[in-house]
Amino acid sequence: MTLSLPKLDHRLQFPEPEQALVEPDGLLAFGGDLSVPRLTLAYSNGIFPWFSEGEPILWWSPTERGILELDDFICHKSLRKLACSGRYRVTLNHDFESVIQRCARVPRTDKGTWITAAMIAAYTELHHQGWAHSVEVWQQDELVGGLYGVSIGRVFCGESMFHLRDNTSKLAFFYLVRWLKRHQFDFIDCQLPNPHLNTLGCSTLSREAFLRRLQKACIQSVSSKCWESETLSDVLQP
Repeated sequence: MTLSLPKLDHRLQFPEPEQALVEPDGLLAFGGDLSVPRLTLAYSNGIFPWFSEGEPILWWSPTERGILELDDFICHKSLRKLACSGRYRVTLNHDFESVIQRCARVPRTDKGTWITAAMIAAYTELHHQGWAHSVEVWQQDELVGGLYGVSIGRVFCGESMFHLRDNTSKLAFFYLVRWLKRHQFDFIDCQLPNPHLNTLGCSTLSREAFLRRLQKACIQSVSSKCWESETLSDVLQP
């Protein structure tokens, strides 16, 4: 690593997000670890890890942030029809480890996955400690779609999704949005906006505006019961 970046050590701290580089956009620091305390501190400050196998741990806070206001979610008729069809069963926190493993195997157009073995281990531990959660889509007993992310206060920070059948990742997202609205969450942090998320209603905020929203949402708590294992397709009507 030749970039002039702050190197994190054993101390549990980060540079201010505003110190992130402009090119590449949002690169803030490197090093440190993927412990639960450091990851939860990062997410509560609008910082997330993103690196490939063989690279040091890289920490990011981009100048523009993709978010989904829950009321802005775009549910196309075809997606609602799929939800009403009963073709799939959708669950919450039934099989986090299989979801993150599937997400890691999604074919990428770049050099490879950023969901490395170290990331899988770290987020699995986040899940065991009640911070990371998954939504699963099942066709009978086969896992055919899903997503996972991290819950901080009243914000869900989306990490990755996958599908093995058409629209099953969107179906997981559909039920996630409805579940978050039911439990009075503020918004979904989509990290980096992209065309796919834009079709679902994702919008963009400046880093400054995002951090203000995040700070307010993080001081609000939600009941841990909202993340108990559940069959969403049974308790939420499409």
